[in-house]
Amino acid sequence: MMRRLSPCMFAAGIAICLILWALAAHLLNMPVIPPPGQVFVRLGQKFSDTIAVHAAYSLMRIALGLCAAVAVGYPLGVLMGYFPRVNRVLAPVLYLAYPIPKIALLPVVMLLFGVGETGKILLIFLIIVFQVVVAVRDAVAAIPAETYDSLRVLGASFGQVVRHIVLPASLPKFITAVRIAMATAISVLFFTETFGTKYGIGYYIMDAWLRVNYLDMYAGIVLLSAIGLLLFALLDAAEYFLCRWNR
Repeated sequence: MMRRLSPCMFAAGIAICLILWALAAHLLNMPVIPPPGQVFVRLGQKFSDTIAVHAAYSLMRIALGLCAAVAVGYPLGVLMGYFPRVNRVLAPVLYLAYPIPKIALLPVVMLLFGVGETGKILLIFLIIVFQVVVAVRDAVAAIPAETYDSLRVLGASFGQVVRHIVLPASLPKFITAVRIAMATAISVLFFTETFGTKYGIGYYIMDAWLRVNYLDMYAGIVLLSAIGLLLFALLDAAEYFLCRWNR
């Protein structure tokens, strides 16, 4: 498990980024790089009436895609890791589909499901689900066989084995897989929100760029970064509270 950043270290990292941004804006003195102070003022002005709606749409798409990926990927990974026969049947399919860049499936997804919400959520699902399956399968397969013996002697069911052994052993790798996939999911979400919708942070940023409104554009970029920061913080918190035994 990664060591948690202290609040002071976290604040120092944010401060360094803002200082570098302010220096770049001052030295270059170009409209395309506004000072961070002006951007945060614009973000505050636009948040309640405009940007908050776009952020809500983006968060909804990420949440639905993530929940669907976990609901499908985690049980499938457990089955593949626990039952070798299931793994032998499904592993070839997994190995064929996993290496494909999911953004390459965008035309197919859009043709089948349109440019609406279903296609955007499905792409996020596809990005996350394969990493979840692989991570959980490998974590479960790595559990020594003798670890199960004590529960099996007591007549434990498969569900009890999953609860008391499989779940604790696979959680760290599962959370790590979601953390890694989340960055890619946010990037793809930005791309998919640039067309076929009028809501989402991706749409807001591109619309501001086309209107040559750099303050609005940077406000959207800052908010997108804040969404990513929030998601990573939630995953870190989940890892801290759910995997205490692993520290």
